[in-house]
Amino acid sequence: MSAATGFICDESYFWHQTGNGALNLRSGGWIQADTHAENPESKRRVKNLLERSGYMDELQQVAPRSATREEVGMNHSRPYIDRIKKLSDAGGGDAGVHAIVGPDSYEIALKSAGGVLTSVDAVMEEKVQNAYALVRPPGHHVEPDEGMGFCLFNNVAIAAKYARRKYGLKRILILDWDVHHGNGTEAAFAADSDVLFISVHQENIFPKSRGDITHTGKGNGEGYNVNIELPAGTGDEGYLYAFDHLIEPIIEQYAPELIFVSAGQDASRFDPIGRMLVTADGYFRMSERIKQLADKHSQGRLIACHEGGYSTAYVPFCTLRVIEALRGVHSQVEDPFDQGFHEGPIYPHQKEAVQRAADIQKAYWGL
Repeated sequence: MSAATGFICDESYFWHQTGNGALNLRSGGWIQADTHAENPESKRRVKNLLERSGYMDELQQVAPRSATREEVGMNHSRPYIDRIKKLSDAGGGDAGVHAIVGPDSYEIALKSAGGVLTSVDAVMEEKVQNAYALVRPPGHHVEPDEGMGFCLFNNVAIAAKYARRKYGLKRILILDWDVHHGNGTEAAFAADSDVLFISVHQENIFPKSRGDITHTGKGNGEGYNVNIELPAGTGDEGYLYAFDHLIEPIIEQYAPELIFVSAGQDASRFDPIGRMLVTADGYFRMSERIKQLADKHSQGRLIACHEGGYSTAYVPFCTLRVIEALRGVHSQVEDPFDQGFHEGPIYPHQKEAVQRAADIQKAYWGL
């Protein structure tokens, strides 16, 4: 097996247009035109930092292909796919709740989904050990029939279903650490025991009424859906406490054959639409933990798929640390923002939040 870390990206990802807006909304009315939160810069700057630092030489670049309509149809209805194409061909529109479609967004979204499918093949066929897919638009919010939260096609859900169909996998893990709940991915596998979905996210943020710790799956998927709601202000130590007391013990028992990470770097301390305090080093430590679990249970097969992250200044450094952990080699880059900020400990209310989730999950796992 190759020990390389694959890196999947394409210039077209940066050409998906979300228009002028402010935070998560389009401009108009009382909202003066500004830069929309889901703009290309935070992702483009990841690639720029990799190249500027020379760390790109540590990675095996893999060119993405486009997903087919049939492959996207494993997770989305034909009318919804047709709607994205129609809006794209017409120059743009909204495919649901804050799901902006621009010119050519349909083709770009197919290549975004295809980038994660390319990652699956590269990992499963041992061309690389693990991979980071810097794709755009993101995917974890979109439901089978409705776009949501900047997402058009659910890249990770499509890829997990593809991996199951093509490679016959029976235990796939999706760990979603985006600051917002991965509602679309949860919906895709709520009744499915072949996929364990774990979402660790800020409580009461987005989408409304989703991601509650009592949502544990249904039917055959009962117990294979794990929601961990953390209070605003949780930083590195709180997230690692959740790893120690809930995430890792469950993964150890599940013993996945393939691991996906929905890697949203919007739980960072500088994100404009999240309220968490995770540092670049915190992302490294979480990534190191999940890589160790992949090495132990899934022959190192791990794919990190870029989701959210809206601090154009800080996302590149957080994402670089994720990639460093996957590769197992440090870069020469220091975190320039690691100065003058209080590194808070874990607080009792953060531990209590993890314990409440654990109390729910005890019905299904040995905790």
